[in-house]
Amino acid sequence: MACLVPAIALAQHVAPEHPSGWLDRQPVASRHWMVAAANPQAARAGYAILARGGSAVDAAVAVQLVLGLVEPQSSGIGGGAFMLLHDARAKRLVAYDGRETAPAAAKPDRFLRDGKPLEFYDAVVGGRSVGVPGTVRLLETVHRKYGRLAWTTLFEPAIALAENGFAMSPRLHALLAAERYMTQPRLREYFFDANGGVLPVGTTLRNPAYARTLRAIAAGGADAFYAGEIAHDIVDTVDRHPFNPGDITLADLANYRVVVREPVCDAYREYRVCGFPMPSSGGITVLQVLKMIERFDVAAMQPAGFWSVHLMSEAGRLAFADRSVYIADPAFFTPPAGLLDDAYLRARSALIRPDSSMRRALPGNPPERERAVRKTASGADTALDLPSTSHISIVDRFGNALAMTTTIENQFGSRLMTRGGFLLNNELTDFSFVPEDNGKPVANRVEGGKRPRSSMAPTIAYDRLGRVAIVTGSPGGSAIINYVSKVLLAIIDWDLDPQAAIALPNFGSRNGPTEVERGTGTAELAPKLRALGADVRVIEMTSGAQAIVRTNGGWIGGTDPRREGLVMGQ
Repeated sequence: MACLVPAIALAQHVAPEHPSGWLDRQPVASRHWMVAAANPQAARAGYAILARGGSAVDAAVAVQLVLGLVEPQSSGIGGGAFMLLHDARAKRLVAYDGRETAPAAAKPDRFLRDGKPLEFYDAVVGGRSVGVPGTVRLLETVHRKYGRLAWTTLFEPAIALAENGFAMSPRLHALLAAERYMTQPRLREYFFDANGGVLPVGTTLRNPAYARTLRAIAAGGADAFYAGEIAHDIVDTVDRHPFNPGDITLADLANYRVVVREPVCDAYREYRVCGFPMPSSGGITVLQVLKMIERFDVAAMQPAGFWSVHLMSEAGRLAFADRSVYIADPAFFTPPAGLLDDAYLRARSALIRPDSSMRRALPGNPPERERAVRKTASGADTALDLPSTSHISIVDRFGNALAMTTTIENQFGSRLMTRGGFLLNNELTDFSFVPEDNGKPVANRVEGGKRPRSSMAPTIAYDRLGRVAIVTGSPGGSAIINYVSKVLLAIIDWDLDPQAAIALPNFGSRNGPTEVERGTGTAELAPKLRALGADVRVIEMTSGAQAIVRTNGGWIGGTDPRREGLVMGQ
């Protein structure tokens, strides 16, 4: 590839340094199998399952159940997930959609008051924001096909931790200390002392109610969650909220289904990169970013240096412009077929200029746009897509691999805990609050039974021999797309190991400012980026990526130093 940036200019910008101490975390190598998760307790649970001969799916079930206990701000059985699964026996990649759905009664004006959109937290806190959870049905669905250990076995680590207790981590404590919207008495009694203060770091937290819920699901399968006592508990918690009730019904829960989808894949360099399809924007938007910068000699640029930050930010502007208009639940919207069309992306890439920033991009005109617009004229989306999510990467001894991104949306979700000891999501605020834009219906507007658009981007890349080569993903709201793109560039173009790739400073644009990570070398690039005309923001960019990469002798893994994650293998 010919480099389109002057070589002299490349030499003028050195690679930014890692934040102090980040390089102390080393990658982990293994021969046969590996698990990477955002909390050590969860990673250890997955490791124990793999050590007993379990599959990647078995381990993912155990990891998720523990995450819902020890990292309740991020994911859990009251939320949803996307799983990208490489089936070694069938030599096939499958996308399992366990995304939450809107209640049947939901209408496009759900988040409007007097014709104006609600303030974000006025919509989030309470039952109005809660979607029908999908995680439990997803876990059961994949376990029935790919599980090797008994379903009940996979619940043992989480049940033991819930009953015996676990230590409150520094991260959970810090998030609770900053929390302003947690008013539900049941939730406050769990996390706060009698005087209203957050329980200290290291306090043993026990959740016998969650243990009882898990025992019920272990014995009765997902049906025990979607019907009976647990389902009644969910409905009561959502619909009887004192000032912001929702409208989930027992029928909504009973009718929930996992959707099996075809992944989206495209070539980047010598790899075949595959991501999650709609209703996630993650797979398509990551691929658009990669394809639009492929014509540049990224390998010649400094990792997270001036040119790579500028070029990926410009590609991000273009990709996010398309995302705001063309991506939604495909059951309710016919998207243009050409979002990954080579000629279309070449034309979009041609808009990227090394010597200036476009600041804000307009959506493109992908092939078949007119057909899509005739069916559902699409206005720009206003969904905020704020973070609180987790990611799991696993490879097993049988050749299977999975990338699973799992969420309750905002931190602590709707701030509602059921009597069953788990938090409920606020996933419906991932819909656009405004259902129309200049008279055009927004594709990602609220509709009954619909799945809100997501940015989750579980990703599996294959090498030129067709082998699983990279298994990755991250939390982070809509910034997930930039985090995952950065990790892929770092591994593929800059030949970094997964730990170094993840620790590399974050950067990118979501079709607004160029965003660079506070406290890192990318922040020092702000003046030079502004000189290109970009609006630059220096912000916290708390990714939580996990990545596993194939080596000649097995696997090597890394986990994000910005969080508490752990990677383990054997």
